[in-house]
Amino acid sequence: MDVIQLEKTDEHFRLIYDTKGRFVVHRISRDEAPYKLCKVKRLEHGKGGVPYIVTHDARTIRYPDPEIKVNDTVLLDIETGKVKEYVKFDLGNLAMATGGHNCGRVGTIVHKEKHKGAFDMIHVEDAAGNRFVTRQNNIFIIGKGSKALVSLPKGKGIRLSILQEQAKKYASG
Repeated sequence: MDVIQLEKTDEHFRLIYDTKGRFVVHRISRDEAPYKLCKVKRLEHGKGGVPYIVTHDARTIRYPDPEIKVNDTVLLDIETGKVKEYVKFDLGNLAMATGGHNCGRVGTIVHKEKHKGAFDMIHVEDAAGNRFVTRQNNIFIIGKGSKALVSLPKGKGIRLSILQEQAKKYASG
């Protein structure tokens, strides 16, 4: 979810996964360039009882909103390093799989399974109605409800089957 800005050409890009789990350089608008999404990995108290969070890209943010918990996503202003808003890890929010076999797929969280002594599993349903299951640590929240906070690359995170890809390729070519 990193943002790449080319000053000479005044272009802005976001590094994001496609539905096959590969990194894609996705062109974004100037309005979307000043912020990025960060997943909260740790929530701790430092020296003197100062609360801080650590994000997936190793940023440390002191004095965060007390409502922010582990696995939530914060919308971070790149210039100031301040949290603009946050999205809770809840049912009904839009999420992207960032690891495992389903890496790059986007959908709405439908169900959480708690497994004691093992990994918690998250059930996700994409916009086409297909469901998939992945570990909780592979899920990155990217939007409130069904509205994404960042633009998504071509395909909107919906993985097509081999036959669907083939039909689409031959229909357009």
